[in-house]
Amino acid sequence: MELHELRPVPGSRSPRKRRGRGAGSGTGGTAGRGHKGQRARSGGRVRPAFEGGQMPLVRRLPKVGFTSSRSKPAVVNVASLEIFSSGEEVTPETLLEKRIVRKAGAGIKILGRGEISKKLIVSAHAFSGAARRAIEKAGGECVVLPLRKPKS
Repeated sequence: MELHELRPVPGSRSPRKRRGRGAGSGTGGTAGRGHKGQRARSGGRVRPAFEGGQMPLVRRLPKVGFTSSRSKPAVVNVASLEIFSSGEEVTPETLLEKRIVRKAGAGIKILGRGEISKKLIVSAHAFSGAARRAIEKAGGECVVLPLRKPKS
């Protein structure tokens, strides 16, 4: 069988209805729209959820939920700090340079997942308890930076 020999299964495709083409066509006269009324007119449709002027269901139901507009800090696990050499100072700028975080606008928080074996001076806006213990256990130091409020 070749591509040019392919044909649809008989009965699977029917010709489209040509509406409004005379009485003999079966859909002449009103073209299947019935007599008068909004849906018989051109452009005569109602928008989704329109209930004939009644207060729509989406407006009758109460609003639920809450969306916080507060931005979240970028998180860094202590295991990610292993790429720094021992004695090095880790700041938000160095984390951005090494592409450990993409944005530091809402601050940086260091979390305690993983192990760290190098003595580092880590400066960040927040530390979890586990992260602080892991850094100090390795002989490092945690420096908490003040978080600047964005100008509104």
